[in-house]
Amino acid sequence: MSARMNYYRAAPAAMKAMTDLEEASKGLSIQCAIRELVKMRVSQINGCAYCLNLHAPEARAAGVSQQKLDVLSAWRESTAFSVQERAALAWAEALTRLEATGAPDADYLQLSEAFGEKERVELTLIITTINAWNRFAVGFRSQHPISGPTQE
Repeated sequence: MSARMNYYRAAPAAMKAMTDLEEASKGLSIQCAIRELVKMRVSQINGCAYCLNLHAPEARAAGVSQQKLDVLSAWRESTAFSVQERAALAWAEALTRLEATGAPDADYLQLSEAFGEKERVELTLIITTINAWNRFAVGFRSQHPISGPTQE
């Protein structure tokens, strides 16, 4: 698989808006570890290898354990995640799979028990932003760097 185009070069103003949004989201009150777990989970759902490769080291740098990253796709069956992490992950899945979930009341209730109003809005922006990045990277076939030998 090869990249379809360089979207930064094709539309620099549009990509500046995306990078500005990403930078602004880094200043929100959501803990960095939760932010990175959400980005990883959404990228798993969307099949975005580029974003998974980018955010795994950022998650580890934010203090997310390798064990949590290893079981993230099955977080509902793991006791490794906190109440806040579980609420954030449920909300991330609900919004990422909006056509199937309709953002259920149960997920919103869990979210509202774990986060205040401001944090709910901020978390929703983080989820929205990573979904947008996934669509750029998957849609235009962005290629992540390969470290070490590859098998053909």
